[in-house]
Amino acid sequence: PHGVLQTPVFMPVGTQATVKALTPQQLEDVGACLILANSYHLHLRPGEKRIADLGGLHKFMSWEHPILTDSGGFQVFSLAKRRQVDADGVTFQSHLDGSEHRFTPEKVIEIQENLGADIIMVFDECSEPYDREYNQQALQRTHVWAERCLSAKSRRDQALFGIVQGGVFPDLREQSAEFIASLGFPGNAIGGLSVGETRDEMHAMIEVVNNVLPADRPRYLMGVGAPNDLVECIL
Repeated sequence: PHGVLQTPVFMPVGTQATVKALTPQQLEDVGACLILANSYHLHLRPGEKRIADLGGLHKFMSWEHPILTDSGGFQVFSLAKRRQVDADGVTFQSHLDGSEHRFTPEKVIEIQENLGADIIMVFDECSEPYDREYNQQALQRTHVWAERCLSAKSRRDQALFGIVQGGVFPDLREQSAEFIASLGFPGNAIGGLSVGETRDEMHAMIEVVNNVLPADRPRYLMGVGAPNDLVECIL
């Protein structure tokens, strides 16, 4: 995947291990070279161990090209009414059947190693962008969890990316980018954007982060996919 990501790449979303309404061949035909799948949803069904038993995501999806799996950090934001956050991790109540599922940094790495994606993500906390006090707390958790994910990772054939958070606060964004960059990930993601802030605020936070993250490693702008944003934020 490192060679593929030297230039801007668009990444179709295959949340539940399929890009809706498109076959793998059709995805190749339109130039897709990287697909995203969702660790939280695949953990709920069909389960990462079942996917591992079937040969991993590539065989499960009939996709021979790179795959990225997220960590469930966005679900900490989007499923706020169905989860409890503490210093160690997050307890989710399934939206399918109400069952409880505990996500810690170590568990998230285990899930993604079973899924077998090429690029995997650290467990982070994507938080509401305007609450400074809460963003400071979430940032501390995100940084500690990033270190724990690094320690838990055991597969050498997967690239683990760090994630920068910090809401709409330039100093928190800069602090997060500096810390994540210091951990030496092979790639870094900009998270916590396109979650309710204005477009101008999003652009400003990207500029802050871009001035800090190493230029020689891939950057993954998470959750941003509107055509005008692709032009403004990436190209």
